[in-house]
Amino acid sequence: MTTDKRLIEAAAELLDAGGEEAVTLRAVGHAAGVSHNAPYKHFANRSALLAAVATVSFADLAEAMAAIRRSAQTPIDKLFATLDLLTGYSREHPARYRLLFNNPETAAAGGDLKVKALETFEHFRSIVQECQEANDLPGAPSGTLASLIFATTHGLLAIEGNGQLHPEKGLSSVKGSLEILLALLAPSKA
Repeated sequence: MTTDKRLIEAAAELLDAGGEEAVTLRAVGHAAGVSHNAPYKHFANRSALLAAVATVSFADLAEAMAAIRRSAQTPIDKLFATLDLLTGYSREHPARYRLLFNNPETAAAGGDLKVKALETFEHFRSIVQECQEANDLPGAPSGTLASLIFATTHGLLAIEGNGQLHPEKGLSSVKGSLEILLALLAPSKA
């Protein structure tokens, strides 16, 4: 494994274990088993290293979504599998999830990071479009509908992450809430 890949992997592990605050170039160098100066030879600064972590993480999510798209499941089951993937990812890697979806620097980044983020979204949009073609979702523009479902999912995950997902507010679980949303969106099949 190359040094830059070892550094990215070490940064991701530190991020998962202690949040963004735990990711310093010195700590990453130590965790990767290289000198404390080595990260500076591969990344201009901490933001560049975090962008590299986000790029790899988006690539991993895109690969998982592509596998779901290729599966023999029905379109709506593919959508639920993708929503389960995002939900599981946010629970298993909360700091990394926040880096990908709640970090202004990540959102503003260009280059490879933007390409991988858009690739991930394109898989999601394509699954939504399959659902539309199967008449499981309304015929609105697929990008708009996918963005609304994506945003709702992220909102629910943020509420859950903040400990504010309460049945007395009408939201018992992320999955249950998404099931209600998709049922409400489903065109009537008369």
